[in-house]
Amino acid sequence: MNLQVNAPITTSVDFVTHITQIAMDYMPKLAGAVLVYLIGSMIIKWIGNIFSKMLSVKKIDVSLQSFLISFLKVMLNILLLLSVFGMLGVNLTSFAAILAGLAVGVGAALNGTLGNFAGGIMMLLFRPFKVGDLIETQGHTGTVTDLGIFNTFLLTPENKTIILANGAVSTGTIVNYTTHGNLRVDMNMAIALDQDIEAARKIAIAAMLQHPKVLSTPAPEVSVLKIGDGMTTLALRPYCAQQDYWDVYFGTLELVKDAFDANQIEGPVPHRVVINK
Repeated sequence: MNLQVNAPITTSVDFVTHITQIAMDYMPKLAGAVLVYLIGSMIIKWIGNIFSKMLSVKKIDVSLQSFLISFLKVMLNILLLLSVFGMLGVNLTSFAAILAGLAVGVGAALNGTLGNFAGGIMMLLFRPFKVGDLIETQGHTGTVTDLGIFNTFLLTPENKTIILANGAVSTGTIVNYTTHGNLRVDMNMAIALDQDIEAARKIAIAAMLQHPKVLSTPAPEVSVLKIGDGMTTLALRPYCAQQDYWDVYFGTLELVKDAFDANQIEGPVPHRVVINK
């Protein structure tokens, strides 16, 4: 009878002793892990504030600032949690292998998307152009209407919206016509070989200055581009504000043509060579 009564009591005492021993063994680890987590959280917050100030000084896009700060905090918190779990004795090898496998699978599935995402981040950071700039890239010319994380949107002179992948744009050639505040409009016009080049130059410059959107400084230029094929090709180079590019391009061509006609500056006469055999 005594054995039947004392066995449960002994077992209960052993269980309590075992739990107490486990608690005493893990209490320092738990206390250390909590302390590391609290200190790490404060350090992450401090790093986030410093990073936010750096982005503000560099005048990074506000939406990008928010994304980068959140991304940095998430990554730092993941590292902090992994450190805390390691202090508690959790085996992280299997956990790390699972994360690595997921990362590889997701990366392979989203290869193009991730490339566009990275391109968008790079362009928002280094700002080769901004919304409102007139640019040429990937064989298209237009005004930037929106610069997103994955795509760049252009509005062409034909009022068409072109959507370009940021991955291709960031790794390709970008021509920004707006960087210096004004643009040189490049046009060519041919006259007959026997015409007075200097007279044509003066007439063309005066005609271009009649356009209200052509800048007087820098002054329009007229140079000989090519002589041959029965004509003298003149390079017409007026300057204008970025938003007036196409108005000046088409308007000055018409003004110069009318001025040449009014001053008897003749255009080239087509020649055809006929060979009889």
